[in-house]
Amino acid sequence: MFKGAIWGVALTLAAGVLGAFVLIRSGFIPANADANPGSIELWVAGTSLDATLQREAPKGKNPVPLNEQNLLNGVHLFAQNCAVCHGSAQGAAAPSPIAKGLYPRPPQLATDGVEDDPQGVSFWRIKHGVRLTGMPSFGYSLGDQEIWTLALFLNNMDKLPPAVQQVWQKVQNWPIAAPLQPAQK
Repeated sequence: MFKGAIWGVALTLAAGVLGAFVLIRSGFIPANADANPGSIELWVAGTSLDATLQREAPKGKNPVPLNEQNLLNGVHLFAQNCAVCHGSAQGAAAPSPIAKGLYPRPPQLATDGVEDDPQGVSFWRIKHGVRLTGMPSFGYSLGDQEIWTLALFLNNMDKLPPAVQQVWQKVQNWPIAAPLQPAQK
């Protein structure tokens, strides 16, 4: 009897794995960026990311001091590296063409801010990126000091001093197209 139960469990598991393989190979699970995600996909991705952040994100204090110059530096870093996907001070009202086409849609941080996230979480996301999203790893192009400066700005973007707020309002998330110049002969 016990032997039969083990065979039943083994065959059930094998059938499940085979069924999942056939489903994946059939092309019935959407892979296009303009499709809505399924609930299982959302659960797996979100649960994995939450667990990784809980385990790996720095827990200590941001080593970059909170002052106007560091916030200005954060705005400039954001404009150069992040605004094309995560928007400008206009937030969700004006996403860039790239942001509109990404899957999953990147949060427009002026509207869908991360001010409540621990700065260590923002640091980890910026440094390492997030798999299966458009969020790249900036650990190869920015140093830890710059990443902590970005985390400082993101944590304070809803309470910027007036001079920093003025600069933030000027950030563009998409380049303005310059008229084409005729070729020189």
